[in-house]
Amino acid sequence: MHRSRLAALVLDCKIDDIEQANTFWEQALGLTCVRSSEAWSSQYSHLNSPENQPHILIQKTTHQSRVHIDIETDDIAAEVRRLQAIGAQIVETFERWVVMEAPTGHRFCIVNPQRKDFIDADDVNTWS
Repeated sequence: MHRSRLAALVLDCKIDDIEQANTFWEQALGLTCVRSSEAWSSQYSHLNSPENQPHILIQKTTHQSRVHIDIETDDIAAEVRRLQAIGAQIVETFERWVVMEAPTGHRFCIVNPQRKDFIDADDVNTWS
């Protein structure tokens, strides 16, 4: 048995300087942008959304700009198997996450728990 839910909306931005994206999305959504640690600050940031809502991440990419979702889970391997059983395919496996593609062509990531309330939240699905 494992659990999962929507963790984040990720704004993939094909852009030279992530600060352009940070400034735009801060102003567009009225949320404060939190820069990642020094090692990751040129590639990742997030908007300070309310704790009971999915995170909104900003990610500098080399592929076309798009939005993808992150699904958080307490068992990445089990969640990948569950999603493969309903038609998703693995695109790429990383040390801390797996990129998958839905039968509809949409890509998404399976990640470890990201939101602080994952353990106690009522909106987490339990799968057997």
